[in-house]
Amino acid sequence: MKLCALSIGIALMAGPAAAVAGDLEDAVQSLKDATAKKDAAEVKKLAASIHEMTCELIMTPAPADAEEKKVWEERVQYAKGVDVFVEGSVYATAVQSPPAIMIDLVNTLEQQNPKSKFLDEAYGPYLVALNKTGAASKIPAVAEKGLANFPENEDLLLVMTETSITRKQTDRALNYANRLVASLNKHPKPEGMTPADWDRKRSAGLTRGYWIAGVLSSEKGQWVAADKNLRAALPLVQGNAALAGPALFYLGMANYELGKMTLSKAKVLEAAKFSEQAMTIESPYQEQARHNALVMKNEAAKMR
Repeated sequence: MKLCALSIGIALMAGPAAAVAGDLEDAVQSLKDATAKKDAAEVKKLAASIHEMTCELIMTPAPADAEEKKVWEERVQYAKGVDVFVEGSVYATAVQSPPAIMIDLVNTLEQQNPKSKFLDEAYGPYLVALNKTGAASKIPAVAEKGLANFPENEDLLLVMTETSITRKQTDRALNYANRLVASLNKHPKPEGMTPADWDRKRSAGLTRGYWIAGVLSSEKGQWVAADKNLRAALPLVQGNAALAGPALFYLGMANYELGKMTLSKAKVLEAAKFSEQAMTIESPYQEQARHNALVMKNEAAKMR
């Protein structure tokens, strides 16, 4: 970012605004130096002072004279550009800092601009840092607050999905799970993340999102949604008995109900197949799956 591009135009203006602009350029250079040195304390200090200066420039009333107004507009754009640079510097320093310092810097960024695009990237490592410093109890509140400005953030959605399940808030959990799946299917690999890391993160999120949405939809009798989500979850939960058992059980239930609704013998037989697979996996659903498989086969035998 070329932060000195407007210095000549700004210098043409007389008065306090020009003086602030000059001090701002010096402060920005100091921030660049502090960021390069990974001096978190200096970055935090400079970020606060620079933010005060940019706010002063941005809040200066527009002059009536056309020429002066043009310079004023350029100065405001310059100040806004500096703000973005400052936020990027705070973020870059935060993600390279120990957990406690990271938390402090992300809090600083959140206070200065809760809608900063860098917060969207920072929340993932920030939540990890909170957990490492023994502040895990704060994570749900942080996530819920962050979603107000970043409603498609995968890290925040996953936290709120799991939190809602733990608190037995099934409607909220289903809503968050559906949003989590939609977000992960929509977003490309984040810049700076390796394809392997993104695949692992995306797979883990989709596993939880599809599974939770499928199970909760089944419990609510939303059979079409249950079938769709659990079929998507099935290949992701292979080898995980704790998830595969319930997924197959509820797939059996969903297809049985859909088969009866549509008079589809094929669906009822498929339901029996899922139930038979569920009864081979040790889980709380094992015996019920065994019973369901027999009922479903008998039902299918009566159908044409």
